Amino acid sequence: MIRINLLPHREERRKQRKKDFVGLLLLSAIVGALIVIAVGAYFANAISDQEQRNTFIKNENTRLDGEIKEVASLKQEIEALKARQQAVEDLQSDRNQPVYLMDELAQQVPEGVYLKSFKQDGQRVLLNGYAQSNERVSELLRNLGNHSPWLERPDLIEIRSTGVGQGKDAKRVFEFTINAGIKRPRDNDVPAADAKAPAPHAIPNKH
Repeated sequence: MIRINLLPHREERRKQRKKDFVGLLLLSAIVGALIVIAVGAYFANAISDQEQRNTFIKNENTRLDGEIKEVASLKQEIEALKARQQAVEDLQSDRNQPVYLMDELAQQVPEGVYLKSFKQDGQRVLLNGYAQSNERVSELLRNLGNHSPWLERPDLIEIRSTGVGQGKDAKRVFEFTINAGIKRPRDNDVPAADAKAPAPHAIPNKH
C-alpha cells in the first residue's frame, strides 16, 4: 500500500493564498490611495477655481465701488453748479423785483383801496394801507392770491377801523396790514394746480 503525504502541498497552497490575499490588500490600498488622491486633486482644483472667481468678483466690486464714488462725486458737482447757476439767475431777477412789484400792485389793488406803504423783506412784502370796507380788503386778498403772477400766499396781519381827515373831511375807513410772498420767474413755470394759492383769510368786522 502506497502512502502519499499531502501536507507540504497544503502548506504551500495556504502560503500562496496568504500571498494572494496580501497582494489583494496591497492592490486595494493602492487603488484606494489613488482614488483619494484623485478626489483630493479634483476638490483642490474646484476650490482653486472658486477662489479665482471670488478674487475676480472682489476686484470687480472694488472697481465698481470706485466708479460709483466717481458718479456720486460728479452728481454732487453738477448739483453744486446748478445751485450756483440758480443763485446767479435769482440775483439777476431780484434786481428787477421792485419794478415788477410796483407794477403788479398797481394792477391788483382794487378801487376803494389806498396803499400808504409797502416794505420788501427777502421774498415777502408787507403792505399797509386803507380801504373803504372789509369787502375791498377781501378783494385785494383774492387778487393777490389768485390772479397775480408775481405775488402769492397773502396773509391778513391786521385790520381795524380808524378815521382819516378832520372836520367835514373826516372819513371812517379800515386800516389793514397784509403780508404776501413774492414769486421768482421760475416759480411761474410750476403747474397751475401746484401753484394755486390758499384761500385768503376771512376778515372779521372790527369797529
